[in-house]
Amino acid sequence: LLDVAAEQLEAAPEDLEVLDGFVGVRGAPDSRRSLAEIAASTMQFGGRYPPIFASASEANTTQAPAFGAHLARVRVDPETGAVTVLRYVAVQDVGRALNPAAVRGQIQGGVTQGLGWALREQMIFDEDGQLLTASLMDYALPKVADIPPQGIETVLVEVPSPEGPFGARPVGEPPVIPVAGAVANAVRAATGVRATALPISAQGLWAQLHAAT
Repeated sequence: LLDVAAEQLEAAPEDLEVLDGFVGVRGAPDSRRSLAEIAASTMQFGGRYPPIFASASEANTTQAPAFGAHLARVRVDPETGAVTVLRYVAVQDVGRALNPAAVRGQIQGGVTQGLGWALREQMIFDEDGQLLTASLMDYALPKVADIPPQGIETVLVEVPSPEGPFGARPVGEPPVIPVAGAVANAVRAATGVRATALPISAQGLWAQLHAAT
């Protein structure tokens, strides 16, 4: 950061100081740039400065976290590698279900989106870098036929959060995340093969199955 700022401010790095969100030349209060400006200059595509990376940790104590557990049962066709989801159960701590029907619908919608990511959706490019799945005709979104026959089962656990409105917790986006792991674990239980890339396509799984034998 100081090396980039030094070049921009035409000063030596050792002559710079960081104060109140700015990098400036020590003893010259008018010669300074904000940390945001300096960082932004390193994120320009094809720019002259390499990106600046950093890591940190933070404990958020003012939001209502969401918790859940997902279970999937699948059937794998060994001849084609196709995966069929036979049953799916999503258990989620919703804090307080202010509208249980709407909460279940949000969870079911999130799981459906997660099934698309796990089994169907993929951005495919040709050798020239052109996107081949750029329309709804080519991009494989989940369909009704991809949902288990008895639907997506939901179990609502209610542990009110003091940070959420009336004790509620987020319910829409959290169910998307665990789906791929649940499906991959079910595939491994059924076949002994660990899927390590998404989507878990029929072609890719077929190749893994035959490589394992």
